[in-house]
Amino acid sequence: MSNVAIRIDNMSRDFDTTRALDGLSLEVPSGIVFGFLGPNGAGKTTTIRLLLGLLEPTTGRAEVLGYDTVTQAEEVRARTGALLENSGVYEQMSAEDNLEFYGRINRMSKSDRDARIKELLTNIGLWERRKEKAADWSRGMRQKLALARAMFHRPPLILLDEPTAGLDVASAVAVREDLTSLAESEGVTVFLTTHNMSEAEKICNQVGVIRAGRLVTIGHPDELRAKAGRPQVEIVGRGFDEHILGLLRARPEVISVESQNGRLTINLREATDPAPLVSLLVGEGAQVEEVHRGSASLEDVFLTLMEEEK
Repeated sequence: MSNVAIRIDNMSRDFDTTRALDGLSLEVPSGIVFGFLGPNGAGKTTTIRLLLGLLEPTTGRAEVLGYDTVTQAEEVRARTGALLENSGVYEQMSAEDNLEFYGRINRMSKSDRDARIKELLTNIGLWERRKEKAADWSRGMRQKLALARAMFHRPPLILLDEPTAGLDVASAVAVREDLTSLAESEGVTVFLTTHNMSEAEKICNQVGVIRAGRLVTIGHPDELRAKAGRPQVEIVGRGFDEHILGLLRARPEVISVESQNGRLTINLREATDPAPLVSLLVGEGAQVEEVHRGSASLEDVFLTLMEEEK
């Protein structure tokens, strides 16, 4: 198998007078979790539908696992798993029957279906509840089942469109952990769309950022932080009143200051020694307990990139 799972070459897609995707070129290596990030309406879902051959590009082309998405769309869909806005879970059927049905569609043998059902439902903690109707489950549990369904026929690539959207925090964390664990154990490539920066930072080996149908940047989350993020200093202590915050904000090296629960987050224009800032705080009567150098989060980087693209 090629070491490139997805190759997109100058692909655009128009809907009437709207250009949803604008000259996208992208390569996704095999065996990684790739996060495709962008605000709502950026073109993320359109990209997934193009990759699955559910839409045809207006210009350009794409290959998935070496297959052309237009002329070989059936081969693409047979070799990929997908979780789109509709989970594909039949709520009046049990978890076991949902996966059994999907295995039959993919012409898996009875022994293979049985083994796969037990393996996946055990891995996501639902084996003991396999006889229950999906309708009786929480949304988070149904999303876990949908994830298992997407991986059931052992595809080398799965495409997930906002897999944790609309879930509560606990359910989203559980789905994210299951996705990471399943991806590692199955050795698959994951192409994941999301606008949840924290989620991408936790599970993605590489991310691409899209805005208004155009690719803004691509790289490992650490690379993006280093390239687009600004250095930070975190200071923990007491006595950070508005007067002190005003003095900090007036410093030429300081971009912004946030104060919450005795913790200052100071965004700097460039990496500098925080000692003068600490001296200022102490000189004004504040008590400094801890000082930490840091870098901007992926969310900070994302917001910076969105501002630069305006």
